[in-house]
Amino acid sequence: MNSRRPRVRLQAGVIIIPSALTLGNLFFGVWAIVSATRGEFITAAWLIVLAGVADTLDGRVARITQTGSRFGAELDSLVDAISFGVAPAFVIYHIFLQDGSWGWVAAFFYIAGAVIRLARFNVEQAGHAKVAFHGLPSPASGMTLATFYPFSQTPFFQENFAWMPWPNIMIAMMLALGMLMMSHVLYPVVPKFGFKTLKGLLALAFFFFVLAATITYPALFFFPALLLYVTYGVVKAIVLGFFEVLPDRDLLLDTEEEDEADAELREIDYNELTPPHRLWWPGEVASEDVVVIDQEEGPDAGPDQEHPHGTGETR
Repeated sequence: MNSRRPRVRLQAGVIIIPSALTLGNLFFGVWAIVSATRGEFITAAWLIVLAGVADTLDGRVARITQTGSRFGAELDSLVDAISFGVAPAFVIYHIFLQDGSWGWVAAFFYIAGAVIRLARFNVEQAGHAKVAFHGLPSPASGMTLATFYPFSQTPFFQENFAWMPWPNIMIAMMLALGMLMMSHVLYPVVPKFGFKTLKGLLALAFFFFVLAATITYPALFFFPALLLYVTYGVVKAIVLGFFEVLPDRDLLLDTEEEDEADAELREIDYNELTPPHRLWWPGEVASEDVVVIDQEEGPDAGPDQEHPHGTGETR
């Protein structure tokens, strides 16, 4: 009897479909780091935004195609630590902090906050449909830092805000974003749009507004919009805490409506997903063709006697 455990095979869709977008996220994040080392800070900023788009799509694709897995959740968090932790901190360090002796400590604190946020997310929320994030999401935090530089190059910024001490402000911003990622402040998720409900139609209209603003005025739109998102969570938490208002349900677990696939994770029967064996192998008999037939072998036959045509075990 073969006592070895069967080898676990990953479903092909688990690797190819959502994980391809996750690796695209990693590609843009690494490219952003390389661009920052070359002084191409605007390019680096938009590459981090593209990484955020890929990060948004991989989870949606996993739920729609029902190909989510624990492997995908872990891979996504590892990639996010680079694209929205290391890359934005690297960009800001090269722009504002490399002339000082201790500016890198702020970058370290921000990266540590992103890593802790992602580790906590894997434990609490990864793979489950949700209506709120526990702490500031790392993609929103990373894109907030990254898109500041394109915003700072606009005529509007140069005329109104260029006089401010931005190196010190960016250190404070990195520390604040790092703390918000590790905090218990709840942030809303990207709304699901559709055509059946008023809420879905409003979300669809909001999507087209964001798309139009992104195409028309990207440098003027992204940083103020993301900063507004960051501020919204803080203000809402302060107001609710001041009036001692608690939500009527656990926003980390419950969903307002059924998701397209209920959850990003699902149980997979790997035996059913294993590709079929070849009909034959060169030099040997295929295991599918072996049939064990119980026959009377005589009084000396026993259970340990070999079958003359094979063992009957599946390879």
